[in-house]
Amino acid sequence: MTRHLKVDERAHRDRLEEMVQGVIGEPLDRPEGQLKVSGRAPYAMDDLPEGCCHGVLVRSTIAKGALAGLDIDQVVALPGIRAVVTDKRLTKNPAQGMAGKAPAQGPEDIIYFGQPVALVVADTFEQARHGAQILGRRFEAESDVALNPDDPNAEIETPKKKQSSMGDLDKAIREAHFAIDETYTTPGHASAAMEPHASVASWDGDKLTLHGSYQMLHFNRAELADALNIDEEKVRIVATYVGGGFGSKLGIAPEGVAAAIASKQLGVPVAVAMTRQNVFEMVLRRSETEQHIRLAADEEGRLTGIGHEALVSNVPGEKFSEPVTQATPFLYRGENRVIGHRIARIHRTPAGSVRAPGEAVGLTALEIALDELAVASGLDPVELRLRNIPDKDPSQDIPFSSHTLAEALMTGADRFGWKTREPKPRSMREGEWLIGLGMASAARVNMLIESKARVTLARNGSALVETDMTDIGTGTYAVLTQVAAEMLGLPVSRVQTRLGDTDLPPASGSGGSFGASSNGTAVFLACEEIRRQLCERLECDPDELTLKDGHAVVGNRRIPIDEVMGGKDIVAEGHVEPGDAEDKVRQATYGSYFAEVAVNAVTGESRVRRMLGVFAAGRILNAKTARSQCIGGMTFGIGMALTEELIHDRRDGHIVNRDFAEYHLPVNADVPQIEVVLLEERDPWANPLQAKGIGELGICGAAAAVVNAIYNATGVRIRHLPATLDKVLSGLEDEDQS
Repeated sequence: MTRHLKVDERAHRDRLEEMVQGVIGEPLDRPEGQLKVSGRAPYAMDDLPEGCCHGVLVRSTIAKGALAGLDIDQVVALPGIRAVVTDKRLTKNPAQGMAGKAPAQGPEDIIYFGQPVALVVADTFEQARHGAQILGRRFEAESDVALNPDDPNAEIETPKKKQSSMGDLDKAIREAHFAIDETYTTPGHASAAMEPHASVASWDGDKLTLHGSYQMLHFNRAELADALNIDEEKVRIVATYVGGGFGSKLGIAPEGVAAAIASKQLGVPVAVAMTRQNVFEMVLRRSETEQHIRLAADEEGRLTGIGHEALVSNVPGEKFSEPVTQATPFLYRGENRVIGHRIARIHRTPAGSVRAPGEAVGLTALEIALDELAVASGLDPVELRLRNIPDKDPSQDIPFSSHTLAEALMTGADRFGWKTREPKPRSMREGEWLIGLGMASAARVNMLIESKARVTLARNGSALVETDMTDIGTGTYAVLTQVAAEMLGLPVSRVQTRLGDTDLPPASGSGGSFGASSNGTAVFLACEEIRRQLCERLECDPDELTLKDGHAVVGNRRIPIDEVMGGKDIVAEGHVEPGDAEDKVRQATYGSYFAEVAVNAVTGESRVRRMLGVFAAGRILNAKTARSQCIGGMTFGIGMALTEELIHDRRDGHIVNRDFAEYHLPVNADVPQIEVVLLEERDPWANPLQAKGIGELGICGAAAAVVNAIYNATGVRIRHLPATLDKVLSGLEDEDQS
């Protein structure tokens, strides 16, 4: 039996609140945790099948042009080499979550440096790598190729659907008591997941099985079928454990397509694993941004106008573009508005979703601009934000489903000791170190994605949850186990969760912070159907049934659940999909950041000394995994603020810092003890769980709190991230001379 729900209205009843098992929200350990820390959890390249060959991708050394030839003979003569696979499907850039919508590039159409053009397959990885390194490649490069957004010959698109305006912003700026008109830039970023991309393909007749590292299997299955031009029903993808994704594994990547093609051609399993350098060069990057922000405020600091116009980049033909202004339309008040979005079509590695696409970079710039407005108006930065929280979504004239920004700001200020802050820069010093405090708001759109899950209540009183949902390190195994345990009144030890296999019911996948709430709702609905069937067996009304500790309680009867089962399993499927609710109310999550930063007055080095994040995301399903997600997001915020920056060679577009030695992620020494506060909230419009996404909320604006603290410490305003010591030191010199 299937229980289906289309979310059109607010939930009029909090069913989880009525359950009594007491596991929802608790900081329970991950069920798979011991497997992971002991090295027994099988990832994509573990447990290779017998007779498996290895493939290494051969890549383009030009940014645009055609492949003129490959010196295949010299490579296939080497020991262990099975084949040099060439196929037009290798150079087709797979879609990001949009099967059938990838640009169909021809076999000789090169559009970025590093694009795969062939695959060398051998008995061992070392043999394949050697063959790929010496394979002669000849290209016909085009001249006058746009490699950088500021190139004069770069085509600039202005999509109509991504432009909007209200009122007269220019007039608001002219008449404003306080105004900000500045440009901010953020560099490109890499997802930098711990597990590099890897796939192992094998065929059984015309049916393909791919063991890979992917986030959204239901969509990935369709994408892979599309890339190979085969029926979707003939594709199975397995990703039981995924070592991080951060957006890089939302769509099928080149190694998955190549492994499948080679395996079919050779008739043996083929494994293709990217090196770290390969991942940087061939997997989607976050676009760099240039953001023009204008703010107009009256004499009391209330916003009368907001302008947020962004320039991003991508290769020609790609549909995705970084949604920089995603939160700006609803976050603050202001009756005069301009939202602008432009796309520079350039020949770099394709751009895609990376760690909270949109708000991660958009709120960073907006919250730095708000700090500048606070300085200009003489208002405390917290008070400025409190004065500008709107009563309803200003851009759509619809109510908020819930709104917790004010509580997050006030709670954070109180917990952090914000009142001790000295507003005047350079007011606090410890020897060579200038000390400053900074803050920023957090916000992230909330989404629900169609999702299905199957739950079996077995005759022995245990339960099994099955869905192709993935766990990319976010805690999916734990959360879905908790939902089922709570609804069915079982100890978590009696609930097993199976994930990551397209043979299971299709789920939302892990991305956009919608996984736990979407797929958790599907599990919830399946459990509701099981409860209904239990009521039929017990001949009671649903409100009369209590399930706890493996027993059914009805009236004065307390019956072991296995006795109620009568020797038969109950199998139910839950199916949820978005409805009209998302159009009736504005759904979002909110939070705040507070940071203390020390800046060395001699070297310009910046150190985050402490950081606090306060977040509200509806019902928290697992306090431990939610807290971990927020810590991770804030850590990424520190990296965005201080160290992370993709650098492209302006001559040919290749990525210069293509590994962890040169792309500087924050490490333990860069990250202080981070405090996370999770606010109590329910959002009846979101879903029956009343839970919302939290995975990406922790990064949205975090970098701004650090950059604003640098200003408070030094008087140096960093508008072009990251705030590396050369920029800070140059600003310190200017401050000293002024």
